[in-house]
Amino acid sequence: MPDETIAFKTEITQLLDILVHSLYSEREIFLRELVSNASDALNRFKLESLSQQELADPGTELAIWIRADAEAGTLTVRDTGRGMDKGELVENLGTIAHSGARAFTEAMRELNGSDTASARDLIGRFGVGFYSVFMVAEEATVTSRSLHLDRAPAVWRSTGGGSFEIGEADARERGTEVRLRVRDDAREFLETARLRQVVRTHSNYVPFPIYLWQDGEWSQVNDRTALWRERPADVDAEKHRAFLGQLRFGAQDPLVTVHLQADAPLQVHALLYAPDRRDPMLLRDPDGDGLKLYARKVLIEEHNRSLLPRYLRFMVGVVDAEDLPLNVSREMLQATPLLARIRSLLTKRVVGEIARLADEDDQAYGRFLAEYGPFLKEAVATDPTRDERIPDLLRFRTTRDDSVSLASYVERMADGQSDIYYVQADDVQAAQASPHLEPFRRRGLEVLLLTEPLDAFLPMGLPSYREHPLRDVAEAGLELPPAADEDATGAPTAERVGDDAFGSLVERVRTVLGDRVADVRESTLLETSAARLVAGPGGSAGLERLRRLTEEGYRAGPRVLELNPASDLVRALAARLEHDADDPLIDEVIVQLLETQLLLEGLHPNPAAMAGRLERLLTAASRAPGEAPAGSDET
Repeated sequence: MPDETIAFKTEITQLLDILVHSLYSEREIFLRELVSNASDALNRFKLESLSQQELADPGTELAIWIRADAEAGTLTVRDTGRGMDKGELVENLGTIAHSGARAFTEAMRELNGSDTASARDLIGRFGVGFYSVFMVAEEATVTSRSLHLDRAPAVWRSTGGGSFEIGEADARERGTEVRLRVRDDAREFLETARLRQVVRTHSNYVPFPIYLWQDGEWSQVNDRTALWRERPADVDAEKHRAFLGQLRFGAQDPLVTVHLQADAPLQVHALLYAPDRRDPMLLRDPDGDGLKLYARKVLIEEHNRSLLPRYLRFMVGVVDAEDLPLNVSREMLQATPLLARIRSLLTKRVVGEIARLADEDDQAYGRFLAEYGPFLKEAVATDPTRDERIPDLLRFRTTRDDSVSLASYVERMADGQSDIYYVQADDVQAAQASPHLEPFRRRGLEVLLLTEPLDAFLPMGLPSYREHPLRDVAEAGLELPPAADEDATGAPTAERVGDDAFGSLVERVRTVLGDRVADVRESTLLETSAARLVAGPGGSAGLERLRRLTEEGYRAGPRVLELNPASDLVRALAARLEHDADDPLIDEVIVQLLETQLLLEGLHPNPAAMAGRLERLLTAASRAPGEAPAGSDET
């Protein structure tokens, strides 16, 4: 009986509050979690029994039993797994989960209760599933006997408040029994039909028998099928959906399915999925949950993160290898060459299946990219050993279309075009408004709009595609094919500022801006925009953008300001300078011209600082013709 009371960690108390109050409509998952824990305990017993001789009840059937007692108001889930002693009960149910509980509560705050399905998935991800019993139970009692003969049985009890009780117990069989005193508003889980439905929905493919007490006898309620070992032709969509639901703790349809059965050169069975809803934590987690690794149907690693490259960490599933040793340490397992060969095989099949989806179903592939497109870009940006087909799978918004592959871009290049052009910006609107696009629009040249955070890394990871270099439209000195409205010098044929007047303006701009710019010069590409910023000598706008994203406090160096002598603003400014060099508005306009370009490039350190100057310029622009500024001596 329990003889000691221990307080829960603060994080677990917060967790219990969330589970009881935020996921009320998802209460059936408590049984999924208990069965999952029981299955884990059975798998661990199978694995540990390979290296230990003296075990408790070695001949006992490995199974799970579920029994409801409506009269007593109790529900019992029992397994014959490895069991726990008193210390392990405290560790597993009282303290060790506190880190997972903290991560779960933080993730729930980020979701802010807006996505119940994602919240349901997070329970399994952070290993806090046992505590979901308190959504349906007034009290939980866990009695366990370890597989080690020299360790005494123990009991753990809690009402889900701020503490739990722990002590020794009188248990004769190896394994763990969880007995719940069910709340009055959860009595549906004392009905055998309801329990059967929950098990079939969430735990049908658990690889151990699940027995349910019904009409005075035990009956097996799960199929207990190693689905990954069945012939692919025999596994229909509903089975895939149910199995994925078991892996991801909730019914989902797979966007991509890879069912692999290989006999040579490796004997491998695998069943992998890209779920239709991304794990909300994946982009922050560089490793992901990994795949379940079996050796001849014995689970040897719950979360193997070496079987796929990081950029495919969104895949979930099972890998079962005939040639892997069962009794091997994790370190030795990672070192075996066989694992690298399995990884290569799986990567090729997964990427191949994604490529097939891209070729055959644009709509379905669009849904896939909405969830997992960033991971493909991550592969290009960070993994030089990536599968060579990954660049073909990327899709980009461009100045013409919402979704374009690099292959399609190359196929419709303009005559004389050899480069792939891109513009980088913080969002699509900023990209479309970039003055850098003017000469490309005039020439009918398509430009990729790179507006996602990972896009800043792409040009470094993919400097060319099919021998066509990727070029930044903000690059200084770009040579473009002539447009129809250009003269022999390559300049637009619109009216321009005279050379002398333009030279005077350039000198004034250099004087006013000083070291805020690397230089001031004429633009040979702009048509209507007044100016643009390009990288200075030896600089790279793309590299600067990358450093801004990755280095806290990074400030970009000065850029070259290019002025368009044919723009209305530059012409008006040159005329004002020629008329009255002491006009104070000239310097105000010059500074604002630079800061507008900094804003468009996402480089302005403090946009709010422009407010006073903008107000002065608006005031000047709003005066009636001939009206003198306030406070002047003019009459």
